[in-house]
Amino acid sequence: MPTPLLDRVRVPADLRNFSAEQLRQLADELRLETVDAVSTTGGHLGASLGVVELTVALHAIFDTPSDRLIWDVGHQAYPHKILTGRRDRIRTLRQGGGLSGFTRRAESEYDPFGAAHSSTSISAGLGMAVARDLLAAQGGGAGGGAGGGAGAVASLPAARVADRSSQAVIAVIGDGAMSAGMAYEAMNNAGAAKSRLIVVLNDNDMSIARPVGAMSAYLSRLISSRPFLSIREVMARLARRFPRPIAEAARRADEYARGMLTGGTLFEEMGFYYVGPVDGHDLDHLLPVLRNLRDAEESGPILLHVVTQKGKGYQPAEAAADKYHGVVKFNVVTGEQAKAPPGPPSYTKVFANALIAEAEADPRIVAVTAAMPGGTGLDAFEKRFPRRSFDVGIAEQHAVTFAAGMACEGLRPFVAIYSTFLQRAYDQVVHDVALQNLPVRFAMDRAGLVGADGATHAGAYDVAYLGCIPNMTLMAASDEVELTHMVATAAAHDSGPIALRYPRGEGTGLEIPARGTVLPIGKGRVLRQGTTIALLSYGTRLAEALRAADELAAQGLSCTVADARFAKPLDTELLERLARTHAVLLTVEEGSVGGFGSLVAHHLAHAGLLDGGLRFRPLTLPDAYIDHDTPRKQYDLAGLNSPQIVQAARDALQHNTTAQPVRA
Repeated sequence: MPTPLLDRVRVPADLRNFSAEQLRQLADELRLETVDAVSTTGGHLGASLGVVELTVALHAIFDTPSDRLIWDVGHQAYPHKILTGRRDRIRTLRQGGGLSGFTRRAESEYDPFGAAHSSTSISAGLGMAVARDLLAAQGGGAGGGAGGGAGAVASLPAARVADRSSQAVIAVIGDGAMSAGMAYEAMNNAGAAKSRLIVVLNDNDMSIARPVGAMSAYLSRLISSRPFLSIREVMARLARRFPRPIAEAARRADEYARGMLTGGTLFEEMGFYYVGPVDGHDLDHLLPVLRNLRDAEESGPILLHVVTQKGKGYQPAEAAADKYHGVVKFNVVTGEQAKAPPGPPSYTKVFANALIAEAEADPRIVAVTAAMPGGTGLDAFEKRFPRRSFDVGIAEQHAVTFAAGMACEGLRPFVAIYSTFLQRAYDQVVHDVALQNLPVRFAMDRAGLVGADGATHAGAYDVAYLGCIPNMTLMAASDEVELTHMVATAAAHDSGPIALRYPRGEGTGLEIPARGTVLPIGKGRVLRQGTTIALLSYGTRLAEALRAADELAAQGLSCTVADARFAKPLDTELLERLARTHAVLLTVEEGSVGGFGSLVAHHLAHAGLLDGGLRFRPLTLPDAYIDHDTPRKQYDLAGLNSPQIVQAARDALQHNTTAQPVRA
């Protein structure tokens, strides 16, 4: 489909010569381009479609990249990428070597802050605003040039172009992200700091307030206008001449009068000047309000409340916002998403089914997630046990301590959170759970590398950050049957916190029992017995370890393959036997340096088993971030597929050609 106006846009400055009518046409073309691009790559569609007009308006009004535009999470930034010089690469989204599915500083100067986890934008924006103010006070300015030209609908005032201390900082945050405490911590600080910051609240579920048509738009333009702000400042100065009680009464009267008309009293109480709600799809409303906010001379933070619709402008996404939040490749005409060929159930589904089976037998089992019921499989649990399922929103810290409170009273809570998101609740895991030895069960989905979501979502660190905590028990499933057993083991474990990890993607195709069997804590298993090389796997690299053993056997090298099952407590009897009876011992894990291999090395060193001829090699994820690609390619790069395991074993053996197994 032709996109004549979009074809003229290389950078956002090109928008600033367009009329309002042209910007509306540009938004239509941008929406079509976004749909077409995501249909070929997959990705986050609904959120991006919902901010098309807002993206156009922000780049038309503000002097990006000199003005800092920060997208919270960044999964809604596909239209932003198209307008900021990346259109020629937009069909490489989430592909190996292509554009990230989120904002990324290294990718473009138009991405001033990288993101993929939620609720960071206001904190980062406030930091940038304070830095701007400090540098301006010290005589340094924020760099960057102005865009636009004569006759542009959103041309920049000449005085503002010359004075870079007037640089704007804009944080765009969705209402889902506003459920996280960090957003309110940032707003509380911003209200006290009084630096000039614009927060755009993208309310795409109408969960805070609805726009009320022309009157709402008129009021928003009025209260954001320079005359209104000037009158307000004059009245504030007059009020300061009266006794304090009268002045305070006048201030509150102003706040509540506007609050009654427009909403936003909460934000006003936190020190923000509230404007809205505004229809986020109507450029006739957005453009004048944003221009007023850009040119406002008063200091202090401002919150602009815009109401948008996820999936706007693409009927299949409008009709099923949940199904089109994140999509695989799809047919643009029908909206039908490509179906994966039939295969084994995903680990996420296996976990959900196993938890439901345990909950059927034990009414004390409850489930907690942080805004990811679908991603963690707990949507199925909620359908079966609606009163025993709790989605606390994007609030991982609260989720963990909430579960700790339930554990105090005898319930058996499972906290299902992606490994990468549990990082956000580390203090709560330590202080509120482990220190009190409470039996909270942590189910960590997306352990290891995660393909197209890249480094920000990789579950690389949980073994390292949990392994150092006293009272913690750690398990990793090597296949879907083991995952079922580990859910049963966690359910039965009442002597302290316990965590199990499992990856994204499908299982191996094994027959899954209706209900798991409780495993003995701290005991591994040997799957293949050999004499020369021992491969001790923790997690789903076990299949690659078995393939490596086959390859080594074909080369005349006898291998033992064992599944550790537990990183803490270790199966020290198995570990010492492997160390004493083999020339080479490799640990294999889909986690970072400092994890399972480090715990093994610690025990071997204290047992004196590293002092002889044993060649010990821990194979972990590298001490580097691995970009988005297919999981297979990511694990090749990490050195954790069977060919790399074979090479590591041979290298270790060649460095020890005269060594004999250490005997007791």
